[in-house]
Amino acid sequence: MTHSHHHHNHDHDHNHNHNHNHDHDHDHDHDHDHDHSGQDKSISELSFKDKMAALLDHWIEHNNSHKDNYLSWADKAEKESLAKTASLLNEAARISEDISEKLKAAREDIRH
Repeated sequence: MTHSHHHHNHDHDHNHNHNHNHDHDHDHDHDHDHDHSGQDKSISELSFKDKMAALLDHWIEHNNSHKDNYLSWADKAEKESLAKTASLLNEAARISEDISEKLKAAREDIRH
C-alpha cells in the first residue's frame, strides 16, 4: 500500500490586542510503502494491529521529517551566530530521535 501525504502552508492570524500574521511554510513529503502481506482490504477493514502498525509507520516517518527540519534549521541558526537557538534545535532533534525509537519499539511489539 502506498501513502502519499501532504505539502501544506499554514497562515495564522492571532488577535491579542494587536494584529500580526505568521506565515509558516511547512513543506515535507511523506511517501512510504507498506506491505500488509498481500491484503487488499481498505483501511476500515484492517485489523486493529494492522491499523496501528500503519499509523506507527506514518508517525515514525513524520517525526523523522521534523527531526531533519530541526537539524537543518539548527545549522542555519549556527551560521547566523545563534548558538543557543542552534543548540536547542539540536536538542529537539535528539529528543525526536528518542521518540522515533519508542515508536519503532511499539511497531515491533505489534508485529510480534
